[in-house]
Amino acid sequence: MRTSSPPWDQAVLQPPACNAWKEHMEGAAYHLASCIVLLGYMGGSGIFGSLYIFGLLAPGYFCYALWGWLSACGLDILVWNALLVLTCVLQLAHLAYRLRRDTVPEEFELLYKAMYLPLQVPLEVYREIVKCCEEQVQSLGRDQNYAVEGKTPIDRLSLLLSGRIRVSQDGQFLHYIFPYQFLDSPEWESLRPSEEGTFQVTLTAETDCSYITWPRRRLYLLLRKDRYISRLFSSHLGYDISEKLYSLNEKLFAKFGLRFDIRLPSLYHVLGPASSEGELEEAEELPRSPQPEHGLDGALEPPPQPPPPPPPSRPRSSRAESDLLGEDSTSLVLEDFAELPGSFMDYVSEGEYMK
Repeated sequence: MRTSSPPWDQAVLQPPACNAWKEHMEGAAYHLASCIVLLGYMGGSGIFGSLYIFGLLAPGYFCYALWGWLSACGLDILVWNALLVLTCVLQLAHLAYRLRRDTVPEEFELLYKAMYLPLQVPLEVYREIVKCCEEQVQSLGRDQNYAVEGKTPIDRLSLLLSGRIRVSQDGQFLHYIFPYQFLDSPEWESLRPSEEGTFQVTLTAETDCSYITWPRRRLYLLLRKDRYISRLFSSHLGYDISEKLYSLNEKLFAKFGLRFDIRLPSLYHVLGPASSEGELEEAEELPRSPQPEHGLDGALEPPPQPPPPPPPSRPRSSRAESDLLGEDSTSLVLEDFAELPGSFMDYVSEGEYMK
């Protein structure tokens, strides 16, 4: 006995043929919906590509729903397209929420491009850093003090976003702090997490400034929790401190135009409390031991020998004058400092020269 095929099998294997095409075309809403859906599926990837796709699919399905209600008069067409429109709207709302959550203020966006993007820091990590400072930008008016020497406690770490800060000690100018430099990196590195201290310098705003600040305790907890962020801050702080040291090194110069490097041993010996020449002079001043007497009693003692003449001074080889700024100080010897006016030999200490 032969069994009949199920309807779905007949529909797939033996589809019914169209006896005649419809003489009239569908309404304008149907064709408009098809064009919008076609454009919607040309979107790209990513969050903005998704916004483009669902932003066009929603009105496209809405036009299909209008066509099913007004022209096709099909309840199923109306219901299905209404559900698709609702799904697209919900997806758009979710994408807008994600975009709003991932967006940072303009100041933090510029900071990311200047300091973190060159190091290829992921945005997720950068958001954790920004979250630690509560996404707040602090302001500092002109001639206002960020820290006062010996009074302000070290309880935060700040980064300058705009403006210029003057650093001084005992009324003497040391250096400037420019945008995207830390305000208190030396103080931060000088203390352990369990220690407390106060600023040894005064920081004054020369212009209207803006900066962000991380509370010390919250930042320590973040660095302890995330090792990658800890290494990131360590590299930034180390670079910032080295920049401040080099800015101090720029003040250490002689009046004839050559710059010195405070790290080199030749300059260290000049600034040292003792020199090899002083030790040689002390050795020459030691008393001579008495000579034993010879000959008979009453004989005249031989006359004392005159001291040997001093060794002839060696002529110094002339060195061509250099007009280049930044000449290495290893080419300078102790006599160079002694014969130059305004050099280190005219000052009592390094601190006095720095003034």
